[in-house]
Amino acid sequence: MKTPTEAVEEQRTSPPGPRSTKPSPPKDARGTKKKRGTGRVANTLLGLASAVLGLLVWVVLANSGIEGFPGPVAVARRAGDLIADGTLFEDAGASLKRVLIGYVLGVALAIPVGFLMGWYPVVRRLIEPWLQFFRMVPPLAIIPLAIVLMGIDETPKIFVIFLASFLSCVVSTFQGVVSVDVTLVNAARVLGARDPQVFLGVVVPASTPFILVGMRIGLGASWATVVAAELIAAQGGLGYRMQQAQVYYDLPTIFVQLIAIGAIGLAMDRLLLLAERRLTHWQERR
Repeated sequence: MKTPTEAVEEQRTSPPGPRSTKPSPPKDARGTKKKRGTGRVANTLLGLASAVLGLLVWVVLANSGIEGFPGPVAVARRAGDLIADGTLFEDAGASLKRVLIGYVLGVALAIPVGFLMGWYPVVRRLIEPWLQFFRMVPPLAIIPLAIVLMGIDETPKIFVIFLASFLSCVVSTFQGVVSVDVTLVNAARVLGARDPQVFLGVVVPASTPFILVGMRIGLGASWATVVAAELIAAQGGLGYRMQQAQVYYDLPTIFVQLIAIGAIGLAMDRLLLLAERRLTHWQERR
């Protein structure tokens, strides 16, 4: 029979046994899915709570004694009348058409110009001073000049919307290109990538979040500009209807147009946000 000392010595000198090759149990994805589902439910509930809180504040303001301030019921009735006779849809369609044309043209030009400015220093030095100069001039201030030079039809309205969206998006695109990590660019070149491959494989993906943020900012600037343009010279649109309601002190109609502008703009912004999440799914978010 072995003594305890001999048993310990034998255990030390004996070769180790084969390690267990039993695979570790797979991670359960249900926890992650549950967390995502819980987060979506929480976000929905918070959104509903925010809407209810906003309505309560509106009711309080309407009952606070402010002269002529309409409540939700009066605005809802007026909205029903404008929907019934088709006025609201016609005005919304006219404003949306102007915004889409000017916004799409502005973004379509801003993205390549921003890439050129960020990628080629010569182009940057030629264009950036003029870009910063016109950024300091509000597009609203150009509306009277545009009307004088282009007439009172759709052209000046679309032009100022184009200018607002272009100036907002080109700066973000340019900033996205110059903010690309130089280490990534050098690594791609060391691996043998040429300029077109570096541009498409590194610069464009890294700049996409900046471009989409610029597009969202440009969308808000486009809606603000179209309303101002319609207030000055238009024969239809949400801004035009607000200007007509102002003449007759029709506050419920003004509120209906404001809500319509906010609702349409919010829906378009949510679509851009969805596109941003799909295109930049690799980016970490809080």
